[in-house]
Amino acid sequence: MTQLSSYHRRLFAFLSVASFFEGFDYYALAQLLPEIRAAFGLSITQGTALASVINFGMVLSFFLVRQGDRIGRRRLLSWTITGYMICTALSAVTVHIAQFALCQMLARLFQTAEVATVMVFAAEEFPAERRGFVLGVIQGVSSLGAIVCAGVTPLLIGTALGWRMVYLVGGVPLVLVAYLRRNLRDSQRFTGEAVQTKLPLLRVFRSRYRGRVLLMSVIWAMVMFCTQSALLFWKDFAVTTRHFTAAQVGTCMTIAAVGSLPLVFSVGKLLDVIGRRASTVIVFGLTLLGVGLAYTDYSSSVLTIGVLLGIAGTTCVLSVVQTITTELFPTDIRAESFGIANSLLGRTAGVLSPLVVGMLSTQLGYGLAVQATGLGPLVAMLLIVLFVPETRGKELEETAALS
Repeated sequence: MTQLSSYHRRLFAFLSVASFFEGFDYYALAQLLPEIRAAFGLSITQGTALASVINFGMVLSFFLVRQGDRIGRRRLLSWTITGYMICTALSAVTVHIAQFALCQMLARLFQTAEVATVMVFAAEEFPAERRGFVLGVIQGVSSLGAIVCAGVTPLLIGTALGWRMVYLVGGVPLVLVAYLRRNLRDSQRFTGEAVQTKLPLLRVFRSRYRGRVLLMSVIWAMVMFCTQSALLFWKDFAVTTRHFTAAQVGTCMTIAAVGSLPLVFSVGKLLDVIGRRASTVIVFGLTLLGVGLAYTDYSSSVLTIGVLLGIAGTTCVLSVVQTITTELFPTDIRAESFGIANSLLGRTAGVLSPLVVGMLSTQLGYGLAVQATGLGPLVAMLLIVLFVPETRGKELEETAALS
């Protein structure tokens, strides 16, 4: 197996740190939704609508992601990291719900573009036989950031600034990221391509990859329809439907988050050892089980197992789909193709998901409404197994040419 060079290790560290703080900031809304609803006087339905407005930033991120094919991965990554951390910090000083929604929508825009750029950057720079492992660990570090957020949020809420302190803390890492990004170069695959001064919008649909980008868009939509609600509403469900105390929620989340780590950090190795398709069946199956158990009337122990599998599953699902998406397109359209599948079309489902859950919850309750989103990963799993070529161990030039 190819050993990573010292530069690869530095790049790995930088991308992992960026992913950690992305996970921390992204998970903040799920942890703070009850407090934010109380602070701004929002009902449950208004809270789900707020989540959808914020998630619309993920769709808009497409227009930023595609610029990676023009200005390069490194430069775009610097823009996105700086942008989302500034917007996260600004969220802490908002005084009106519209201001908060705007800041968080922009933060989502930069976050989603940053994730896409990190994955494209990593896929292009690391050896084929280590690609799944690297992408899996980077996504796992994002989950670790979410776990740290879950752990420190109760402490930060207890300060004089309350929920606002979480967003202030989320803006601090700018200095660390700025330090780590020095001496990094752009991906060799990108620098080996001819410089593109213009990027015709949706140019991938005029190429032979239009069918593939549509397939990946449907897969992403099915995945995001579930993952955007699977954990976002669990704390609200536990408090309002199951009448858990803050201490019970904290205990459940801590046990589940820590317990999920072995699964989260093993998915990358799994991708490289047994392949993308076999990994899909295992990972997506665990996700469906987790979502099913987390929103039930069973004991707190069963709910904890459900949340554990939900955290692990929704993280590992992203690792699988991100890995596959980066491998199926050539370098000159890789960022735009990822942006279309992940952001423009796929994440639209992420915007609609909280709205659908909000509407269904009035008739079915939180539990059944969120469980219904599990149909998405089931469809996505079948599409990957039936129609996506196996890419394990192949160079990007080979995987892009597969039919």
